[in-house]
Parts: sequence; structure tokens; C-alpha cells
Amino acid sequence: MLRSLSLAIAVAMLFAAASPSQNAPKKSSALDKPTLEAYVRHLFALDSRITVQVADPKPSTELPGYLEVAVRAALGAQAQDFKFLVSKDGQKILQANVYDIENNPFKHDLDRLKTDLAPNVGTPGAPVVLVEFSDFQCPYCAQEATMLRQNLLQAYPKQVRLYFKTFPLDMHTWAKPAAIASQCVYRQKADLFWEYHDWIFAHQAEITPENLKDKVMEWAKGQKDLDALQLTACMDSQATVGDVEKAITEGKALEISGTPTLFVNGRRIAQTIDWTNLRSVIDNEIEYQKTAKNAGEDCGCTLELKLPGMPEQKTLPMMPPKKN
Repeated sequence: MLRSLSLAIAVAMLFAAASPSQNAPKKSSALDKPTLEAYVRHLFALDSRITVQVADPKPSTELPGYLEVAVRAALGAQAQDFKFLVSKDGQKILQANVYDIENNPFKHDLDRLKTDLAPNVGTPGAPVVLVEFSDFQCPYCAQEATMLRQNLLQAYPKQVRLYFKTFPLDMHTWAKPAAIASQCVYRQKADLFWEYHDWIFAHQAEITPENLKDKVMEWAKGQKDLDALQLTACMDSQATVGDVEKAITEGKALEISGTPTLFVNGRRIAQTIDWTNLRSVIDNEIEYQKTAKNAGEDCGCTLELKLPGMPEQKTLPMMPPKKN
């Protein structure tokens, strides 16, 4: 009798040990959107005025075994994106850059930079390529534009090439029409784009949504190689809006949230930079590319300018094929 009772108690204890406790707290998971939102709000001290959107998780292409979750924090027209890597059990979160030692550390952005047919100055085939995403109404963009135009080609007449990408922000009321006008100028007379670029940044404080067209036409009349009537028709029909929206889409794919944003051989500089510091970055890149040859216009990456009618360069024997 005693032995039977002891056996029954042992079986009951074994069953209890094997069963989950009803009182055990449920583990939190970063794969639960409200949980991750609350965690991110606390992590970055985001109050209720700021909206937080958590995207669906997707397999990480950078770190196998983890899921990638994009989070966007927004306050009106201002926004910032965060990317988290979450373990498959939802218990661990990483916010870090993942590098492949075999590739350029900025390959992720290099693969997304599109420079074909964008306004540019400098030397074709240069070892250093700068791509600037800018907004004609942004005062910080005006400062950086002036710095680049005054110093870049004077210091590096053969070693750099600069591409300009329009990225008008929603908060700026005349930035997009100004960008459309810039592309109208570029389509009609590519060399005059930089005249327009310099002029509009210099006269930024005088321009309003109401007088933008009149101001542009006033400038156009002083350009002997520009057809003002053709420019007017282009602006009125918004013939180049597709070019502007394409650049905006490319900028969003690069997760650009503010202007100016400058890329130097893929290295992102997401705030204004003075000439002394920028020159240091360029000098470092020129030296590095002497042996690395994994950026610039001769690297075979997307930064290479492709012009219609230009014959395709053939790969030399015994050399690795060009990367797309």
C-alpha cells in the first residue's frame, strides 16, 4: 500500500515537472510588433508625438539565421529608419552593420547608387565618385553645394567625379517644382544645369512657391544657349517629373531621410561636412583605391556611368568578370 502511494506521488511529480507551469511568465518576443515598438520607444526615448511603424520580419540577407525588421519613427514630415536583426526565437536584437571582408565595406549602398545620366562634373573614370542627394530649398544643401563647387575640382581636377541627385523633401513647398525645372534645363542643355544649380542656391532666400517660375524664367532669359519658351513648356507640363520621382525612389531605397546626404565611393555622409574633413576622406579613398580598386568609376559597380551608344567594355582574359 505504501509502495503504491509512493509510486503514485512520484508519477504525479514527474508529470508536474514535465508540464509547463501555469504561473510561468510568457517570454516577450521582438517579433511581436507592439512589443518591439514599446522596446524601441524606450530605447530611443520616443514620446507619444512620434509615430512608430514596425514592418513585417523578413529573412536577413546579411546574417543567416536572423530576421530583418525595419522600424520607422516619424514626426510630421520628418522621419528616421532603423534596421534591426532579430533572432528567430525573438529573444535577441542586433542593431549593427554587417560586413563581408571580401567586398567593399560600403557595397550595400554602392549597389543601390544609380548615376546613369545624372548631372555630373569631373573626370570620367575617376577613382573617387561623389553622389550628392540634395534639396534646392534646403539651406544646409546650399552651404554644401557652395563648398563643393568652390573646392572640389580645383583640388582634384582629374581624380573625382561628382553626381547630383534631386531629393526634394515634403516639408519644402517649392523644392520639387525647382527640381523639375532643373531637369528641364538639363534635358535641353546639360552644361547649363550647373549654372542653374549655382543660381538657385545663391538666390534661395528670394524664392517662394508663388514666384519660382518667374524667377527661373528671369534667369533663363540671361542664358543665350537656352530656349526660354521650351523651358516654360517643360515646366508647365511637368515633363521631367518622372526623372525627379525616380531620384526620390532611389533615395528612399538608400533610406535617406534628410539632406544633404553625400556618398564618397559609397561612404555615407548624412550631415553637412566642411571642406577640411571632406578632403581628408577623399585623400584616404584615393590612396586606398590604388590597390583595392573596388569603388570609383572603374570598379564595375553601379556607380559607373553608362551612356546610350557607348560600346560595352570587354573583360580582359584572366581577369575577374565585372560585377553588376
